Amino acid sequence: MFFQQIINGITLGSIYALTAVGYTMVFGILELVNFSHGSVYMFGAFLCLTLMTALGLGFFPAFIISIVITGMLGIVIDRLALLPLRRKNAPKVASLISTIGISIFLQNLVMVMWGSETKNFPLALNLGHIQFNSFRISYLQMIILLTSLILMMGLTLLVKKTKIGKAMRATAQNMEAAKLMGINVNLIITFTFFLGAALATVAGVMVGMYYQSVDPMMGFMAGLKAFAAAVLGGIGVLPGAILGGLIIGVSETLAAGYIHSGYRDAIAFAILIAVLLIKPTGLLGQKVQKKV
Repeated sequence: MFFQQIINGITLGSIYALTAVGYTMVFGILELVNFSHGSVYMFGAFLCLTLMTALGLGFFPAFIISIVITGMLGIVIDRLALLPLRRKNAPKVASLISTIGISIFLQNLVMVMWGSETKNFPLALNLGHIQFNSFRISYLQMIILLTSLILMMGLTLLVKKTKIGKAMRATAQNMEAAKLMGINVNLIITFTFFLGAALATVAGVMVGMYYQSVDPMMGFMAGLKAFAAAVLGGIGVLPGAILGGLIIGVSETLAAGYIHSGYRDAIAFAILIAVLLIKPTGLLGQKVQKKV
C-alpha cells in the first residue's frame, strides 16, 4: 500500500513539476505570476482530445499538433495581453489581473466550444502493468515519469548550455542590461511563454490519459497546485519547481490513501504553508539583496 501510494505520488508529482516549470520561467524573467497557465494546460488537453476524436488523428500526431498550437496560444497571450502593458511600464498588478482575465476567458471559451461536462479521454497507451509483491506500476506511469524527466532535463540543458538559455538568464537577472547587450528581450519573453505553454500541454494530455477524462475546470486546481509547487521549491528556481512538484504529489496521494481523499488538497497546501513559515523563499530559493 505504502509503495503503491509513493509510485502514484511520484507520477502525479512529475506532472505538477512539469506544469510548475512554466510558472517558474515566467516569474524568473518578468517577476509575474501567470495565472492563465492552468487554463492553457486545460486547453491543450481539450485540443488533443478533439484532434483524436473529431479529426481521427492518431495519438502522436494529435499530441505534437496540440503542443505547437497551444505554444502559439502562449505567444498570443504574451503579445496581445502583456506586451502592451510592458511597453507602457504598467504596474505588475495590471499584468497579474490580465492573466486572471485570460484564464477566465479560456475557461468559458472551452465551455462554449466543447460544453461544460466531463469528456472521456481515450487511453491511447494502454500497455498493461508490472505486478510486484505489494504494488504494481503501469507502463503508462513509467512513460509519464520518463517523459517528465526527459523534458525537465532537456529544459535544464537549454537554460544552462545554449545561447538562448544564456539570453533567458541575462533577461531574468537584469532586463535593462540585457537590452543594452543587444538581447531582444521581447523575443526571449515570447519564447518563454511558448515553452511554458508547450510543457503545460504535455502535462495536460498526460493527466487526461492518466485519469481518462478532461473537464473545463481541470486547469484551476492543477494550476494552483503547480503554483504551490513552484513557491514551495523556490519560485524562479527551476530545480525548486521539480522538487516542489514531487513533494506536493507524494503528500497528496499519501493523504488520500491514509487519511481521507477529501483532505488531499488540504494536506498539500498545509505543507506549503508550513515550509513558507519556516523558509519564506522556498526550499531552494535564496533571499535576493536589492541594491539601492
